[in-house]
Amino acid sequence: MRPLLARLVVLFGCLLALVSGGTAALAQGEEPAAGSLAPRDVGMVVQPAAARVPPPPADFDRIDDGWLTVELPSSVHERAAVLTSEADAFRMRLAGELGAPVLDHVLVRIARDPEQMAALAPEGAPPFSYASAMAYPSVRMAILSLKAPHTWEATDLGELLKHELMHLALADAVAGHHVPRWFDEGLAVHESGELRTARFGTLWQASLSKSLLSFADLDRGFPAEGAEASVAYAESADLVRFLMRDDDRTRFGSLVQRLRAGTAFDRALADAYDTDLRKLEYEWREDVSHRFSVLPLLTGGGAVWTLIVGLTFAAWAKRRRKSRAKLAAWAQEEAEMDIAAQAARERLEREKAIPMEEDEMPPPAVPVVEHEGRWYTLH
Repeated sequence: MRPLLARLVVLFGCLLALVSGGTAALAQGEEPAAGSLAPRDVGMVVQPAAARVPPPPADFDRIDDGWLTVELPSSVHERAAVLTSEADAFRMRLAGELGAPVLDHVLVRIARDPEQMAALAPEGAPPFSYASAMAYPSVRMAILSLKAPHTWEATDLGELLKHELMHLALADAVAGHHVPRWFDEGLAVHESGELRTARFGTLWQASLSKSLLSFADLDRGFPAEGAEASVAYAESADLVRFLMRDDDRTRFGSLVQRLRAGTAFDRALADAYDTDLRKLEYEWREDVSHRFSVLPLLTGGGAVWTLIVGLTFAAWAKRRRKSRAKLAAWAQEEAEMDIAAQAARERLEREKAIPMEEDEMPPPAVPVVEHEGRWYTLH
């Protein structure tokens, strides 16, 4: 029994490394692979009142949708229009879940690539090298990239936008008071719905191998690299899911209200859920153990394992196909716009080169002179 379980854990760990890319690259300061559970993070502007945001490039369009302003390359204007309508519904949902009005005004900039992200960011607060998107709550701004760092694969703009809007909304809901990073990132990952398959696999592996992090571990220092980082982000999102269960929605709203009033997070959590943190953690671990029980694997032979492996690989392959299709579509759109712009320039040059007919020429100036209040033509 134990050898079988050990083999399953090792095999699933290898699968996760392939699917999600892992976060070990962070140890060398490299970009995690696309699909990993690496943080997108939140940028800090030290003096928001004096912050300077550089103007967008000349070829950028601007979409004003009341509370949301989007600045983006003209080639992706149509796709962004769909995102703004989804953002409206997302904003309303967040206001209901957080129990407070959020996102009065937000500036979102969409960069072509990570290099352009740096040029669009507030001065003195560049995006992190591994980030596909950044949120700047103190200046109510977010920046998204059409391509992921290093891999240059197409990003999912819908997921990125929801993730960063969640960071901004939480800052609004708690009036800027401190919350643990696990809570902030957990909410962003949970609400955006990103990487569900990878998170499922990471939690399952951590549960079977008894490597789940404790609340205290997450509070003391959120892991920044290695396998623990993947567990931390997957676990944080699941903790938030647990806190937001239907039976506890009222308690979650109470937690946010207490945070908004300035109550320290641990105290606010204990008061809102009417329990101490140790008991709350025990209940969450029981929930995880129940959902990721090894019994179906041990009693059902290899069928269940084969199904999970197949679904995981299918999700990974679908994500890569979707990314490549997006890049191809964007390249086609850019090429079509370049051709249209070149044709317009050539047409203008041709029109300038055509000589005007005699009847189109302006009449020559006729010299006149004034004498004693009357004008006379000179011949």
